[in-house]
Amino acid sequence: MSATKHAANNVKQLEDLVTRMLERNDKLARENTSLMARQEALVAERAGLLAKNEQARVRVEAMINRLKSLEQA
Repeated sequence: MSATKHAANNVKQLEDLVTRMLERNDKLARENTSLMARQEALVAERAGLLAKNEQARVRVEAMINRLKSLEQA
């Protein structure tokens, strides 16, 4: 193979590699965006669940206190 053909082949391989890397980068960027959105949703869901848990804890404590009051009366 002549030097020109060899160089052209190397350039083609390099172009193919760069194209694959750009495609991979695009895919990873989309995946990252999706994962960040999912994480944000999960953080919001967790905050809601923690708030509900706190509300339930307060209600249970109030019930316990009412039962104790009835027991002492």
